[in-house]
Amino acid sequence: MSDILIRAQGLCCSYDNSREHINVLQGVSLELQRGESVAVIGPSGSGKSTLLNLLNGLLVPDNGLLEVFGRDSTQLTEAQWAELRRTRIATLFQDGNLIPTLTVSRNIAFRAGLAGLQTHDGDTLLEQLGIAETAHRYPDQLSGGQRQRAALACAFAMQPDLILADEPTGSLDYATAERVVPLFFDAIRERKLGALIVTHNPELAQRCDRILELQEGALSPWVSPASS
Repeated sequence: MSDILIRAQGLCCSYDNSREHINVLQGVSLELQRGESVAVIGPSGSGKSTLLNLLNGLLVPDNGLLEVFGRDSTQLTEAQWAELRRTRIATLFQDGNLIPTLTVSRNIAFRAGLAGLQTHDGDTLLEQLGIAETAHRYPDQLSGGQRQRAALACAFAMQPDLILADEPTGSLDYATAERVVPLFFDAIRERKLGALIVTHNPELAQRCDRILELQEGALSPWVSPASS
């Protein structure tokens, strides 16, 4: 099994609105390996969320090469992309993306079941994340931070190979983030996952193995102002 989970070369993506044609990504290149965490930073509107949606198959690039788990994305059908999102790619959205009619515990069981797992470690994950008391609550009974942690439990319970996270600590207060973030990175290392994390949080970004900056449609290694 290859250690390279994602390889992108020259990815471009654009869209049209009522007034103009907008080039969002213009030649993005990226490689992500198993057990590695990569942060993507950049100003709002720079295309960070677009990049995530290309990598999980929700968007199709205009051109460029994208390989996911060694497979050419252009050869993947919609059904095959859906299967990867069920079993190997966990995407963490800012709003948590929980099923509103299911309790937290049942959200976790449903997510693990979609991945083909008969058992899961959801109770342990909720305990580690400090929200064991929410197991039998519904998403609308949770705070934003609790929803975000519940979504994280769902993601790890499916035992993915790859996590794509959009501001995974955005709804957490400082004290909670201090507890949750180390658990997040410990799980990446222990489970040998790959993680691509879009964030505006410099402290979270600096915990990653690498930081890339998205500017003017392209990725480049981030240079700390202190080192320039």
